[in-house]
Amino acid sequence: MPFPTIKNTILRNALSRTILSRFMMSALLVGIAAGCSNNAADATSNTSVVNAAQTNATATNPSAGNDAAVVKALQANLKSSGIEETIVSAVPTDMDGIYWVTAEGLPSFFTDKAGKHIIQGQIIAVGGAAPVDISADLVATTAQEALKAVDKKDMVIYPAKGKTKAVIYAFTDADCGYCRKLHSEMDDINARGIEVRYLAWPRSQESVPKMEAIWCSQDRKAAMDQAKIGANIQAPSCANPVQEHMALGSRLGVRGTPAVFTETGQQVGGYLPAAELAQAVGAN
Repeated sequence: MPFPTIKNTILRNALSRTILSRFMMSALLVGIAAGCSNNAADATSNTSVVNAAQTNATATNPSAGNDAAVVKALQANLKSSGIEETIVSAVPTDMDGIYWVTAEGLPSFFTDKAGKHIIQGQIIAVGGAAPVDISADLVATTAQEALKAVDKKDMVIYPAKGKTKAVIYAFTDADCGYCRKLHSEMDDINARGIEVRYLAWPRSQESVPKMEAIWCSQDRKAAMDQAKIGANIQAPSCANPVQEHMALGSRLGVRGTPAVFTETGQQVGGYLPAAELAQAVGAN
């Protein structure tokens, strides 16, 4: 089953994006079109020969090792190229002369010490006992901080039954088959001590009104439950966080739904059966 994309949403906002934003989002679209799919094997597999490694930056605060000189250089180089972006931090990685950059409204990326190059993707260190993704810990910490900053009132939350053993954040779309499959197991998931915090991630422009209607409903959980079985949800228009959730998902590299993150910012994949999900998030 192909993985519907956020292409329509990105294209709709393209005119308002800066040069760098458009360039990076174009790269994202190429990645999506290359065959990201929503089947269990592709969307949920965490088996990899590449291990995550903790970088030189402080795990609890990726800006703690911020190199102001690299930020200044990168900002100046961007400005020289007619690009206005706000760089938040640039922290050193395990690769000499390479820094992990966080910017407002953009997915994180790498740069060199002179701030002359923007590098997207993984950097894999080899030569040890196993290959290591040097950015994995920073990616997770960025996601952890961003998700923690989302107000609970802006999410649709299904609390754990009994003791809360784990909390997950799930970017979801009411029209996604695998999202519906995950939701159909909500009672089992909650019974295993897992709290589910939903964020909106409509995968196409056509799904946006339905997701906004869920968040504008007086009883969001009831509306979500109905939407997940195919009901056409209607609600008066209201101020809602759907666009903010979509922007957050883009920043965190979400490409489709469900996109499930732990409280520590690790993305555990897409749909997983309740028992496997519990194992993946340490809620056994």
